Amino acid sequence: MPLEETVQVEAAATLADNDKKDSVLAKLGPGLITGAADDDPSGIATYSQAGAQFGFNMLWTILLTYPLMCGIQIVSARIGRVSGQGLATNIARHYPKWLLYFIVGSLLVANCINIGADLAAMGEASKLLLGGQAKWYAIIFGLISILLQVFIPYQHYVRVLKWLTLALLAYVATVFVVRIPWGQVVLSTIMPHISMKAEYLTMIVAVFGTTISPYLFFWQASQEVEELRAKPEETALLKAPLQAIRSLKRINIDTFIGMGFSNMVAFFIMLTTAVTLHMHGQTDIQSSAQAAAALKPIAGEFAFLLFSLGIIGTGLLAIPVLAGSSAYAIAGSFKWKNSLEHTATQAKEFYAVIAVSTVIGVILSLSNIDPIKALFWSAVINGIISVPVMAVMMLMAAKPAVMGQFVISRRLKILGWLATAMMGAAVVAMGFTL
Repeated sequence: MPLEETVQVEAAATLADNDKKDSVLAKLGPGLITGAADDDPSGIATYSQAGAQFGFNMLWTILLTYPLMCGIQIVSARIGRVSGQGLATNIARHYPKWLLYFIVGSLLVANCINIGADLAAMGEASKLLLGGQAKWYAIIFGLISILLQVFIPYQHYVRVLKWLTLALLAYVATVFVVRIPWGQVVLSTIMPHISMKAEYLTMIVAVFGTTISPYLFFWQASQEVEELRAKPEETALLKAPLQAIRSLKRINIDTFIGMGFSNMVAFFIMLTTAVTLHMHGQTDIQSSAQAAAALKPIAGEFAFLLFSLGIIGTGLLAIPVLAGSSAYAIAGSFKWKNSLEHTATQAKEFYAVIAVSTVIGVILSLSNIDPIKALFWSAVINGIISVPVMAVMMLMAAKPAVMGQFVISRRLKILGWLATAMMGAAVVAMGFTL
């Protein structure tokens, strides 16, 4: 047996032994963090508005977004794990430059707007809890995010992000401090009253656009590459195919649980606002902080506290993912060093993108720009670029030049292309409602 193959067999055996010892929690990482980051303050605002405006009649969307989100995120994760490169690097290698620059440029714009909206929401939530001025809280949160990413090595930083996912449990807990008519909830989720009115269709588009976002694709693929760099015994599957069974199984578990967590929280946010705000006639919620404030007189101090703390915790989780996905995309496009394992002096351009993206977000959060319009246009941009990004991902995942023997299965192709088609339909619907 050749030396290289012997080394691969031994490494695969070691990984298999470690896999048996690892708990399910130890297998969670990129998928869990990606899913949790999807429920950022901007997403919370969308889900809150869906529940407040339409009651239980929007809960069914989560049953649809979960499998579609799992499918497309597994595809992105596999591209990273198999090739050992992020999405931008793979797009740069196999597709025209104009397509790469359009995708990455649009991603950067949408992410900066999203960061600004999230920081503004975190500032408003902090003001509700502590008093003072929202803008100072927004500045502080922006600086904290930059410092954490720049000065904490990936191995330690990823643990911080894992713990921050627990902030989302605030929205699960909120459900248990209000009375829920569970029979009606189940019936409305399975057999909803679907309307063809423009505002209902617009909200469906908003929920899909919030749940399936391009920055999540870039982040999860890049985090799979980070995991390879952090674990010397692991190698890109193109070079170490014997590691495939364990690695692909871990990606599936991680993604199914991470996206399940994300969609469960979205469901509970909709449910909480439906059973409180909607039932009390408050159907116009324009921000996550407004949803928290509106809960206080209806659901009590504890529900208000949980909801507000959740906004801050999810923002601290989501902002690094937004800024980081921009940095991975731009650095991958220009072949710069791009890893949270590197120090700031080793990957200056990569960390510069993180810092500049976050600073732009801080400036936007302090400006007179209407945060609701900012969120709307961020969703529009994300919706527009998600379709070509997803289409390119699906083509790459079926391409032997990219994936070697690990091209995706027919079942994953169907699920991924179905998600792409659904997002395409959502963008078309969005066009008719503008």
